[in-house]
Amino acid sequence: MPKLVKNKARGVLQNGFFATVDDYPIAGGWGLNGKLFAVGDASGSVQAFDGTSGRKIWKNSEAHVGGIMSMSVSSNGKQLASVGQDGQLALWDFADGQLQHRTEIGSGWVEHVAWSKSGNHLAVSSGRVVTILSSSGDKIWSSKNHPSTVSALEWVTDQELSTACYGRVTFFNTSSGKENERLEWQGSLVSLALSPDGNVVACGSQDKSVHFWRRSNGQDSMMSGYPWKPSELAFSHDSILLATGGGEDITVWSFEGNGPEGTTPGVLEFHKAPISSLAFSHHQRHLASGCREGGVVVWSLGRRGGGHALGGAPVNGSVENVYWRPDCRSLAAIDSEGGITVWRVKKN
Repeated sequence: MPKLVKNKARGVLQNGFFATVDDYPIAGGWGLNGKLFAVGDASGSVQAFDGTSGRKIWKNSEAHVGGIMSMSVSSNGKQLASVGQDGQLALWDFADGQLQHRTEIGSGWVEHVAWSKSGNHLAVSSGRVVTILSSSGDKIWSSKNHPSTVSALEWVTDQELSTACYGRVTFFNTSSGKENERLEWQGSLVSLALSPDGNVVACGSQDKSVHFWRRSNGQDSMMSGYPWKPSELAFSHDSILLATGGGEDITVWSFEGNGPEGTTPGVLEFHKAPISSLAFSHHQRHLASGCREGGVVVWSLGRRGGGHALGGAPVNGSVENVYWRPDCRSLAAIDSEGGITVWRVKKN
Protein backbone atom coordinates (compact mmCIF):
# COMPACT_ATOMS: atom_id res chain seq x y z
CA MET A 1 0.00 0.00 0.00
CA PRO A 2 1.25 3.53 -0.72
CA LYS A 3 2.31 5.61 2.24
CA LEU A 4 2.69 9.34 2.74
CA VAL A 5 6.26 10.57 2.94
CA LYS A 6 6.43 12.35 6.28
CA ASN A 7 9.10 14.60 7.82
CA LYS A 8 11.59 13.94 5.06
CA ALA A 9 11.24 16.46 2.25
CA ARG A 10 12.69 19.96 2.59
CA GLY A 11 12.34 23.20 0.63
CA VAL A 12 10.39 22.98 -2.63
CA LEU A 13 9.89 19.22 -2.23
CA GLN A 14 6.68 18.56 -0.33
CA ASN A 15 5.13 15.39 1.03
CA GLY A 16 3.77 13.07 -1.64
CA PHE A 17 3.52 9.30 -1.60
CA PHE A 18 5.74 6.26 -1.24
CA ALA A 19 5.09 2.88 -2.86
CA THR A 20 7.15 -0.23 -3.58
CA VAL A 21 7.70 -2.79 -6.32
CA ASP A 22 8.74 -6.41 -5.84
CA ASP A 23 12.25 -6.15 -7.27
CA TYR A 24 14.94 -3.66 -8.27
CA PRO A 25 13.26 -0.91 -10.33
CA ILE A 26 14.95 -0.41 -13.70
CA ALA A 27 12.95 2.35 -15.38
CA GLY A 28 9.95 4.62 -14.89
CA GLY A 29 7.89 7.24 -16.65
CA TRP A 30 4.89 9.55 -16.38
CA GLY A 31 1.86 8.95 -18.61
CA LEU A 32 -1.53 10.47 -19.36
CA ASN A 33 -0.27 14.00 -18.61
CA GLY A 34 0.99 12.94 -15.20
CA LYS A 35 -2.08 11.04 -14.04
CA LEU A 36 -0.12 7.77 -13.79
CA PHE A 37 3.49 6.81 -13.06
CA ALA A 38 4.74 3.47 -14.40
CA VAL A 39 7.70 1.37 -13.22
CA GLY A 40 9.41 -1.66 -14.74
CA ASP A 41 11.59 -3.87 -12.53
CA ALA A 42 14.24 -6.58 -12.66
CA SER A 43 11.67 -9.35 -12.21
CA GLY A 44 10.10 -8.44 -15.54
CA SER A 45 6.93 -6.78 -14.24
CA VAL A 46 5.45 -3.45 -15.33
CA GLN A 47 2.97 -1.60 -13.13
CA ALA A 48 1.37 1.82 -12.89
CA PHE A 49 0.43 3.96 -9.88
CA ASP A 50 -1.93 6.87 -9.51
CA GLY A 51 0.29 9.96 -9.77
CA THR A 52 -1.37 11.70 -6.82
CA SER A 53 -2.35 9.01 -4.32
CA GLY A 54 0.10 6.23 -5.20
CA ARG A 55 -2.70 3.69 -5.53
CA LYS A 56 -1.76 0.79 -7.80
CA ILE A 57 -3.83 1.00 -10.99
CA TRP A 58 -2.57 -2.02 -12.93
CA LYS A 59 0.22 -4.58 -12.97
CA ASN A 60 1.58 -7.05 -15.52
CA SER A 61 3.74 -9.49 -13.57
CA GLU A 62 5.25 -11.24 -16.59
CA ALA A 63 5.79 -8.40 -19.05
CA HIS A 64 9.29 -9.64 -19.92
CA VAL A 65 10.90 -12.96 -19.04
CA GLY A 66 14.20 -12.29 -17.29
CA GLY A 67 13.62 -8.63 -16.52
CA ILE A 68 13.00 -5.15 -17.90
CA MET A 69 15.91 -3.33 -19.54
CA SER A 70 14.35 0.01 -20.55
CA MET A 71 11.03 1.83 -20.98
CA SER A 72 9.81 4.89 -22.89
CA VAL A 73 6.55 6.86 -22.90
CA SER A 74 5.00 8.17 -26.13
CA SER A 75 4.79 11.93 -26.56
CA ASN A 76 1.01 11.93 -26.04
CA GLY A 77 1.43 9.89 -22.85
CA LYS A 78 -0.99 7.18 -23.98
CA GLN A 79 1.44 4.37 -24.82
CA LEU A 80 4.24 2.75 -22.84
CA ALA A 81 7.01 0.83 -24.58
CA SER A 82 9.15 -1.69 -22.71
CA VAL A 83 12.05 -3.92 -23.73
CA GLY A 84 13.72 -6.73 -21.85
CA GLN A 85 16.10 -9.63 -21.55
CA ASP A 86 13.69 -11.80 -23.56
CA GLY A 87 14.61 -9.97 -26.78
CA GLN A 88 11.17 -8.41 -27.15
CA LEU A 89 9.51 -5.02 -27.45
CA ALA A 90 6.09 -4.68 -25.80
CA LEU A 91 3.59 -1.84 -26.26
CA TRP A 92 1.08 -1.14 -23.49
CA ASP A 93 -2.00 1.02 -23.14
CA PHE A 94 -0.92 3.38 -20.34
CA ALA A 95 -4.47 3.79 -19.04
CA ASP A 96 -5.24 0.15 -18.26
CA GLY A 97 -2.04 -1.83 -18.91
CA GLN A 98 -3.49 -3.84 -21.79
CA LEU A 99 -0.89 -5.32 -24.14
CA GLN A 100 -1.27 -3.74 -27.58
CA HIS A 101 1.56 -5.43 -29.46
CA ARG A 102 4.64 -7.56 -28.91
CA THR A 103 7.56 -7.68 -31.36
CA GLU A 104 10.46 -10.13 -31.39
CA ILE A 105 13.58 -8.00 -31.86
CA GLY A 106 16.26 -10.69 -31.62
CA SER A 107 17.71 -13.50 -29.57
CA GLY A 108 19.69 -11.23 -27.25
CA TRP A 109 18.80 -8.60 -24.69
CA VAL A 110 17.15 -5.41 -25.92
CA GLU A 111 18.92 -2.73 -23.91
CA HIS A 112 17.35 0.56 -25.03
CA VAL A 113 14.04 1.90 -26.34
CA ALA A 114 12.97 5.45 -27.24
CA TRP A 115 9.89 6.98 -28.83
CA SER A 116 10.40 9.63 -31.51
CA LYS A 117 9.30 13.15 -30.66
CA SER A 118 6.02 12.83 -32.60
CA GLY A 119 5.32 9.31 -31.37
CA ASN A 120 5.23 7.97 -34.93
CA HIS A 121 8.32 5.77 -34.54
CA LEU A 122 10.23 3.73 -32.00
CA ALA A 123 13.94 2.97 -31.85
CA VAL A 124 15.40 -0.01 -30.01
CA SER A 125 18.91 -1.40 -29.69
CA SER A 126 20.00 -4.96 -29.12
CA GLY A 127 23.72 -5.50 -28.91
CA ARG A 128 25.31 -3.81 -31.92
CA VAL A 129 22.11 -3.34 -33.92
CA VAL A 130 19.52 -0.55 -33.90
CA THR A 131 16.00 -1.17 -35.23
CA ILE A 132 13.36 1.39 -36.18
CA LEU A 133 9.70 0.44 -35.81
CA SER A 134 6.33 2.05 -36.44
CA SER A 135 4.16 3.22 -33.55
CA SER A 136 2.24 -0.05 -33.84
CA GLY A 137 5.42 -2.11 -33.37
CA ASP A 138 6.10 -3.15 -36.98
CA LYS A 139 9.77 -3.26 -38.01
CA ILE A 140 10.87 -0.75 -40.66
CA TRP A 141 14.63 -1.29 -40.85
CA SER A 142 17.63 -2.47 -38.86
CA SER A 143 21.15 -1.09 -38.98
CA LYS A 144 24.33 -2.93 -39.76
CA ASN A 145 26.46 -3.90 -36.77
CA HIS A 146 27.99 -1.03 -34.85
CA PRO A 147 31.67 -1.50 -33.84
CA SER A 148 30.51 -2.41 -30.33
CA THR A 149 27.37 -2.63 -28.21
CA VAL A 150 25.19 0.45 -28.56
CA SER A 151 25.50 2.29 -25.23
CA ALA A 152 22.85 4.97 -25.85
CA LEU A 153 20.37 6.22 -28.41
CA GLU A 154 18.44 9.48 -28.69
CA TRP A 155 16.18 11.08 -31.26
CA VAL A 156 17.38 14.35 -32.80
CA THR A 157 14.19 14.97 -34.80
CA ASP A 158 11.49 12.67 -36.15
CA GLN A 159 13.71 12.18 -39.19
CA GLU A 160 17.01 11.57 -37.42
CA LEU A 161 18.24 9.18 -34.72
CA SER A 162 21.60 9.29 -32.93
CA THR A 163 23.46 6.34 -31.39
CA ALA A 164 26.63 6.02 -29.32
CA CYS A 165 29.07 3.13 -29.08
CA TYR A 166 32.82 2.62 -28.84
CA GLY A 167 34.59 5.25 -30.91
CA ARG A 168 31.70 7.11 -32.49
CA VAL A 169 28.30 8.77 -32.53
CA THR A 170 26.22 7.95 -35.61
CA PHE A 171 23.22 9.81 -37.04
CA PHE A 172 20.71 7.82 -39.08
CA ASN A 173 17.96 8.96 -41.43
CA THR A 174 14.74 7.58 -39.98
CA SER A 175 13.10 6.81 -43.32
CA SER A 176 15.97 5.24 -45.22
CA GLY A 177 18.30 3.98 -42.49
CA LYS A 178 21.25 5.67 -44.20
CA GLU A 179 23.94 7.41 -42.18
CA ASN A 180 23.64 11.20 -42.18
CA GLU A 181 26.79 11.82 -40.18
CA ARG A 182 29.43 10.12 -38.08
CA LEU A 183 31.36 11.78 -35.24
CA GLU A 184 34.42 9.81 -34.20
CA TRP A 185 36.33 9.70 -30.93
CA GLN A 186 38.89 7.12 -29.90
CA GLY A 187 37.33 5.84 -26.72
CA SER A 188 34.37 4.06 -25.18
CA LEU A 189 31.34 6.37 -25.07
CA VAL A 190 29.07 5.46 -22.13
CA SER A 191 26.43 8.21 -22.25
CA LEU A 192 24.82 10.52 -24.79
CA ALA A 193 22.87 13.78 -24.55
CA LEU A 194 21.69 16.14 -27.29
CA SER A 195 20.90 19.80 -26.73
CA PRO A 196 17.21 20.52 -27.41
CA ASP A 197 18.16 22.78 -30.33
CA GLY A 198 20.02 19.84 -31.90
CA ASN A 199 23.36 21.61 -32.20
CA VAL A 200 25.48 20.09 -29.42
CA VAL A 201 26.20 16.39 -28.97
CA ALA A 202 27.70 15.45 -25.60
CA CYS A 203 29.09 12.08 -24.57
CA GLY A 204 30.58 10.77 -21.36
CA SER A 205 33.63 8.59 -21.94
CA GLN A 206 35.15 5.62 -20.14
CA ASP A 207 38.35 7.68 -19.82
CA LYS A 208 36.62 9.99 -17.27
CA SER A 209 36.01 12.86 -19.68
CA VAL A 210 33.10 14.55 -21.45
CA HIS A 211 33.46 15.01 -25.20
CA PHE A 212 31.14 17.23 -27.20
CA TRP A 213 30.68 18.31 -30.79
CA ARG A 214 28.89 21.28 -32.38
CA ARG A 215 27.11 20.00 -35.45
CA SER A 216 26.75 23.51 -36.89
CA ASN A 217 30.50 23.96 -37.41
CA GLY A 218 32.08 20.59 -36.65
CA GLN A 219 33.99 21.94 -33.64
CA ASP A 220 34.72 19.40 -30.92
CA SER A 221 36.14 19.73 -27.41
CA MET A 222 36.92 17.59 -24.39
CA MET A 223 36.48 18.30 -20.70
CA SER A 224 38.60 16.01 -18.50
CA GLY A 225 39.40 15.63 -14.81
CA TYR A 226 36.32 13.75 -13.59
CA PRO A 227 36.88 11.29 -10.69
CA TRP A 228 34.66 8.67 -12.40
CA LYS A 229 33.22 8.13 -15.85
CA PRO A 230 30.44 10.69 -16.50
CA SER A 231 27.54 8.32 -17.10
CA GLU A 232 24.93 11.00 -16.27
CA LEU A 233 24.39 13.97 -18.60
CA ALA A 234 21.47 16.40 -18.97
CA PHE A 235 20.82 19.56 -21.02
CA SER A 236 18.59 22.40 -19.86
CA HIS A 237 15.43 23.12 -21.87
CA ASP A 238 17.03 26.21 -23.47
CA SER A 239 20.23 24.34 -24.53
CA ILE A 240 22.41 26.70 -22.48
CA LEU A 241 23.50 24.36 -19.67
CA LEU A 242 24.94 20.85 -19.65
CA ALA A 243 24.94 19.15 -16.24
CA THR A 244 27.34 16.23 -15.82
CA GLY A 245 27.96 13.58 -13.18
CA GLY A 246 31.21 11.68 -12.86
CA GLY A 247 31.69 12.16 -9.12
CA GLU A 248 29.99 13.37 -5.97
CA ASP A 249 29.72 16.92 -7.32
CA ILE A 250 27.69 18.06 -10.31
CA THR A 251 29.69 19.96 -12.91
CA VAL A 252 27.65 22.35 -15.06
CA TRP A 253 29.01 23.76 -18.32
CA SER A 254 27.50 26.87 -19.91
CA PHE A 255 27.20 27.13 -23.69
CA GLU A 256 26.29 30.80 -23.53
CA GLY A 257 28.40 33.00 -25.82
CA ASN A 258 31.68 31.28 -26.69
CA GLY A 259 31.50 28.84 -23.79
CA PRO A 260 32.19 26.42 -22.38
CA GLU A 261 35.74 26.46 -23.78
CA GLY A 262 37.91 28.77 -21.71
CA THR A 263 35.35 29.15 -18.94
CA THR A 264 35.04 27.82 -15.41
CA PRO A 265 32.09 25.48 -14.88
CA GLY A 266 29.59 25.73 -12.09
CA VAL A 267 30.02 23.11 -9.37
CA LEU A 268 27.08 21.95 -7.26
CA GLU A 269 28.21 20.42 -3.97
CA PHE A 270 25.93 18.50 -1.63
CA HIS A 271 25.85 14.78 -2.39
CA LYS A 272 28.17 12.47 -0.45
CA ALA A 273 28.19 9.68 -3.05
CA PRO A 274 28.56 9.54 -6.84
CA ILE A 275 25.77 11.09 -8.90
CA SER A 276 23.44 8.44 -10.35
CA SER A 277 20.74 10.54 -12.02
CA LEU A 278 20.26 14.02 -13.50
CA ALA A 279 17.14 15.56 -15.06
CA PHE A 280 16.32 19.16 -15.93
CA SER A 281 12.83 20.59 -15.55
CA HIS A 282 10.96 20.92 -18.85
CA HIS A 283 10.33 24.64 -18.41
CA GLN A 284 12.98 26.17 -16.12
CA ARG A 285 16.67 25.84 -15.29
CA HIS A 286 15.78 23.64 -12.33
CA LEU A 287 17.85 20.47 -12.05
CA ALA A 288 16.96 17.32 -10.11
CA SER A 289 19.83 15.10 -9.01
CA GLY A 290 20.08 11.74 -7.28
CA CYS A 291 23.06 9.88 -5.86
CA ARG A 292 24.08 6.37 -4.86
CA GLU A 293 23.61 6.97 -1.14
CA GLY A 294 19.95 7.83 -1.60
CA GLY A 295 19.67 11.61 -1.69
CA VAL A 296 17.58 13.70 -4.12
CA VAL A 297 18.14 17.45 -4.53
CA VAL A 298 16.46 20.13 -6.67
CA TRP A 299 18.72 23.00 -7.78
CA SER A 300 18.11 26.43 -9.30
CA LEU A 301 20.80 27.32 -11.85
CA GLY A 302 21.98 30.54 -13.46
CA ARG A 303 22.99 30.97 -17.09
CA ARG A 304 26.68 30.45 -16.26
CA GLY A 305 26.15 27.16 -14.44
CA GLY A 306 26.27 28.28 -10.84
CA GLY A 307 23.35 27.51 -8.59
CA HIS A 308 21.90 26.71 -5.20
CA ALA A 309 19.75 23.99 -3.69
CA LEU A 310 16.01 24.62 -3.53
CA GLY A 311 15.15 21.48 -1.60
CA GLY A 312 15.99 17.87 -1.02
CA ALA A 313 14.91 14.56 0.46
CA PRO A 314 16.40 11.15 1.30
CA VAL A 315 15.19 7.84 -0.12
CA ASN A 316 15.87 4.31 1.11
CA GLY A 317 18.40 3.17 -1.48
CA SER A 318 20.63 4.27 -4.33
CA VAL A 319 18.68 6.53 -6.69
CA GLU A 320 18.18 4.71 -9.99
CA ASN A 321 16.54 7.66 -11.73
CA VAL A 322 14.48 10.82 -11.25
CA TYR A 323 11.52 11.92 -13.40
CA TRP A 324 9.79 15.28 -13.64
CA ARG A 325 6.05 15.15 -14.23
CA PRO A 326 5.17 16.81 -17.59
CA ASP A 327 3.93 19.97 -15.82
CA CYS A 328 6.92 19.81 -13.41
CA ARG A 329 4.59 20.06 -10.40
CA SER A 330 5.78 16.67 -9.12
CA LEU A 331 9.06 14.76 -9.08
CA ALA A 332 9.41 10.98 -8.89
CA ALA A 333 12.42 8.88 -7.88
CA ILE A 334 12.97 5.12 -8.03
CA ASP A 335 15.59 3.53 -5.79
CA SER A 336 17.52 0.28 -5.41
CA GLU A 337 15.37 -0.90 -2.49
CA GLY A 338 12.29 -1.04 -4.71
CA GLY A 339 10.95 2.31 -3.57
CA ILE A 340 8.95 4.77 -5.65
CA THR A 341 8.83 8.21 -4.06
CA VAL A 342 6.81 11.09 -5.48
CA TRP A 343 7.01 14.63 -4.13
CA ARG A 344 4.91 17.63 -4.96
CA VAL A 345 7.12 20.49 -6.12
CA LYS A 346 6.24 23.88 -4.66
CA LYS A 347 6.48 26.87 -6.98
CA ASN A 348 9.64 28.87 -6.37
